[in-house]
Amino acid sequence: MTISEALYLDHAATTPLLPAAREALLQGFALWANPSSPHRAGRAARAALEEARGRIAAALGWGGEVIFTSGASEALAIAATRCHLPLAAVSPVEHEALLRHAGSAERLAVDGSGLVDPAAAARPGLVAVQQVNNETGVIQPLDAIAAAVRAAGGLLLADCAQGAGKLALPDADLIALAAHKFGGPIGVGALLVRDRAMLKPGGGQERGYRAGTENLPGVLAMAAALEEGRGWLAGAARLRQGLEQAIACAGGQAVASAAPRLATIGAYRMPGVSAAAQLIRFDGMGIAVSAGSACSSGSLRTSHVLAAMAMADKAAAEVIRVSIGRETSAADIRRFTDAWQEIAGKARVAA
Repeated sequence: MTISEALYLDHAATTPLLPAAREALLQGFALWANPSSPHRAGRAARAALEEARGRIAAALGWGGEVIFTSGASEALAIAATRCHLPLAAVSPVEHEALLRHAGSAERLAVDGSGLVDPAAAARPGLVAVQQVNNETGVIQPLDAIAAAVRAAGGLLLADCAQGAGKLALPDADLIALAAHKFGGPIGVGALLVRDRAMLKPGGGQERGYRAGTENLPGVLAMAAALEEGRGWLAGAARLRQGLEQAIACAGGQAVASAAPRLATIGAYRMPGVSAAAQLIRFDGMGIAVSAGSACSSGSLRTSHVLAAMAMADKAAAEVIRVSIGRETSAADIRRFTDAWQEIAGKARVAA
């Protein structure tokens, strides 16, 4: 089976480069000078970089600073370690890119859908709560959380890697995003900062807040991807509705189905079949899905997200993630649900 014949339903891990982003990337490679160089070629690259910075802010509706990074992981690291307020609390369902910097910060409780109670998030320090969970698609009530945090004298850090380019930005003080989640290239992202005074400087580029030559081609491609808009999401919501109806008919279970969720991400349990076995069987049928986040699915460890939601270990070990992209069609969903029904049916017969 060729790559073109395979069915890709792992867009939450990374999604294909949009044509507009590819064109912008190539244009950026033609501006190969270092944007920090003082000569004419460097100044031209700098001008293109700053124009893209403004375009990205406009596309996101962001009125603060935009600091370019290598992706959301670096953006989260900068925010978590260089904010002038210490990291005081995090949700336990955050991406591991944030949790590795959490140290002794308090873990906020979540309910069975993985949602944080806004009132419980009120802290005078830095509080980190993601916009969209990367495993379940659950959307946190971040505007209410932001109000509670600010009332306590704190700041809110939001991991928007999954939501940026799909949802409006939340009312957060620091926001992390990654271009490859919304059709831009791998290796570029941004930290959005309400006020640079919130951060301690730490580098020679990006106004002194990051070290390393700016990735101009990546930045231009990120801007182009964001400007493509999100009108396709209504179609994605209809596709997921059909997917979940078919899974339910086959005896499966959608995780956190009663919670607000991003249209493109769903987590599904196939009772009696481990996630590891499902991944192997789907892959053998030419279908790419994942278990947990892409960063941890290779280890097939029990999901810390599902554990925080108090899902039993056996049930959690039977959950896979399916994520829809711009290119996903109704025929793709039928192909997946047919495969799901075949795998689940064979498991019932074997039992």
